[in-house]
Amino acid sequence: MSTTRPYPPGDLGPDQGNAGAAATPATTAPAGQVRRLRLAGARGAVARARDFARQALHDWGWLPAAGADQRAAAEDVLLVVSELVTNACLHAEGPEELRLRCNAKMLRLEVTDLGAGSPAPRTPHRAGRPGGHGMFIVQRLCLDWGVVRNPDGAGKTVWAELAAPS
Repeated sequence: MSTTRPYPPGDLGPDQGNAGAAATPATTAPAGQVRRLRLAGARGAVARARDFARQALHDWGWLPAAGADQRAAAEDVLLVVSELVTNACLHAEGPEELRLRCNAKMLRLEVTDLGAGSPAPRTPHRAGRPGGHGMFIVQRLCLDWGVVRNPDGAGKTVWAELAAPS
């Protein structure tokens, strides 16, 4: 997890204006756009979550991808969704809900579950060893990620933030 960001999760810091920007990016989403998918007790939760995220990316203009950078950004989002939901399935009694929050700068993914544990990249990371790569992948692809415990003590939300393609 990142501990160096001087502002709260979900805030990418002060807007630098449009310095150097020639045009508005093709991937602008309505400000504060949020999508929710209930996954509690659902069969095929990982596939459902990926399909849901893919549709949101399409609606927000990330797909179909206009170029290699946009395609890579969309693929990263789908991979991180898969990893977070899979982690909840394997280690946290299953996912309860997937939330996607989008703005012009970034996409925040949130997976809630009822599990007691906290995900962490396996250290040391051993690329040749099967399994255990999910949170390492999340850590490498995301701007930041973390865990927020539910105030009532039952479960948590695992969140990850990815930059919007330029």
